[in-house]
Amino acid sequence: MRTRTGLKMLVLCLGTLATASAFAAGDAEAGRSKAFTCMGCHGVPSYTNAYPTYHVPKLGGQHAQYLVSALQSYKSGQRSHGTMRAQAANLSDQDMEDIAAYFASRTE
Repeated sequence: MRTRTGLKMLVLCLGTLATASAFAAGDAEAGRSKAFTCMGCHGVPSYTNAYPTYHVPKLGGQHAQYLVSALQSYKSGQRSHGTMRAQAANLSDQDMEDIAAYFASRTE
């Protein structure tokens, strides 16, 4: 009985720590200035890229971890888009986390 209670407490504590670290990954306020160049395309309502013609996705409200994963994929070359690869090339992991937190916090 004593072992089960201890195990339950350990699992509960680890779960709480994991959840807290997930929210602490990015700083939305720091991401605001880091995302300045992103806004030229992703902050324009109904923006369409000229060549090739496609709708540029709106990032406001998107899940932060998805955005971090996408930026990492552009940086590594797993996703092929010249402009996005150039944008992500010099971003640190913390920069990506901050930018993702900023876009995740936006409602539009």
